[in-house]
Amino acid sequence: MTSLFRYSILALIILASSISGFARNTALEPIPRPGMVWKNKGGETWMGRHEAIKATVAKGGVDLIFVGDSITHGWDTTGTGTRIWGQVYAPFNAVNMGFGGDKTEHVLWRFDDGEIDGISPKAAVVMIGTNNWKANTYEEIAEGVEAVCRRLRAELPKTKILLLAIFPRVSSDPWAGANVVMANRLIEKLDDGEWIHFLDIGPAFRTDKGRLPQEIMPDGLHPNEAGYEIWAEAIRPKLSELMDVEVPKYQKEK
Repeated sequence: MTSLFRYSILALIILASSISGFARNTALEPIPRPGMVWKNKGGETWMGRHEAIKATVAKGGVDLIFVGDSITHGWDTTGTGTRIWGQVYAPFNAVNMGFGGDKTEHVLWRFDDGEIDGISPKAAVVMIGTNNWKANTYEEIAEGVEAVCRRLRAELPKTKILLLAIFPRVSSDPWAGANVVMANRLIEKLDDGEWIHFLDIGPAFRTDKGRLPQEIMPDGLHPNEAGYEIWAEAIRPKLSELMDVEVPKYQKEK
């Protein structure tokens, strides 16, 4: 290898490092989704849901919030978790801040625009980042999740954060699941044992052979009602601890 060739390789490595060092992490840049309309029962719009949440929190008395994307959104207006939400979380004046399709940057914008103003819930259940898998590296996803948690800590200093690992997913692109798994390894490190408490309930959805059954997650990502019941029970002990009150077990109607 000639000296000129060695120096050329070294220059390329330095250039690549410089470029990556200045690369933008879009997961940290707050941005809205004003044109989004969901095809759920109510035909919700992204901005309409955002404004409705702001109006709800303005009334005060919120003891619990859930922050996330479509998986969290499914606790209410998208349907499958509605009955469980109404029985288990509604009594805590809970507010569902889950928005279908949202990434960490969209949550940051919603926080900037008033979704958590003037409230002091006992706990915030946070799961976000699965929609970032394609646009961001797993390191960037973890940074985005950390930014969401930092905002909650700054704005809601008395609120305990139950940070859930991003749910497992089945995809035709194997990188989708891998990116999530690797991001979770970094997200787990945000647990400080005091204000941020990490919990991975992914195994609760899997079979003994590690499979995600369609009977729980029909599309390989979003739980059905049985899946939301598993979710509620899996977080119930820790959420009860953080809220310092017994969160009830879901009772199916007979």
